[in-house]
Amino acid sequence: MRLQKVLCCLTALLSAGLLRADPAPIAAPIAPPTVPEQVKKTPFQAEIEAFEAADKKAFPPQDAVLFIGSSSIRLWKSLATDFPELTVINRGFGGSQIAHSVGYAERIVIPYKPKAIVVYAGGNDLNAGKSPAQVAQDFQAFVEKIHAALPDTRIAYISINPSVARWKQEEKVLEANRLIADFVRENDGKLGRLSFLDSHAKLLSAAGQPRPEILRADGLHLNEDGYKLWTEVLRPQLLPLVTAVKE
Repeated sequence: MRLQKVLCCLTALLSAGLLRADPAPIAAPIAPPTVPEQVKKTPFQAEIEAFEAADKKAFPPQDAVLFIGSSSIRLWKSLATDFPELTVINRGFGGSQIAHSVGYAERIVIPYKPKAIVVYAGGNDLNAGKSPAQVAQDFQAFVEKIHAALPDTRIAYISINPSVARWKQEEKVLEANRLIADFVRENDGKLGRLSFLDSHAKLLSAAGQPRPEILRADGLHLNEDGYKLWTEVLRPQLLPLVTAVKE
């Protein structure tokens, strides 16, 4: 009798859908989202690894002149022919800020033991929201890091160039250039050999405006004519500094 009542209850529950005849399968655990490899890596890791791969195939000679910084260095394809008197190393990586060169110094600066380093960066820093003072502080951090390892290496900073695309930031550009120029003047010989290469004004028109004809279609980066002019401005400033360095 009691068994019949139990069976009746079970039948009623099954009919009402409150009890499954077969146990529900256990849901598989949800896998964590896949993080793309480029997100896992630090910024510009691919570019730095490409430099290191090239170094393994043919390591650059010591006592060269290292050019490092953002896209204006990376896109300087005529660098070696523009300075035929020098052995140059191009380690520009587009979009980078000064802090990135500080962070990767142990990998793409210090190992080369260059006799001089030419830095062009800072524009992306300002565009990302950094203040001119922070840009100057980041350059100081670069100087301190390099001269701690290479005290005899001259570091030359090229002024941030004017451009059509970022003309609204011109006041900040001028302020950053001024702060770095002041830092170089006050610390040359104290924190090591320092130089400031001023090209900003020479890339402006007679009316003090940016010149679209020396820029690419993006209004930001130099075109072939722009690099020719930049070279004409920088050569007389840079060559005496580099040739003055003792071999």
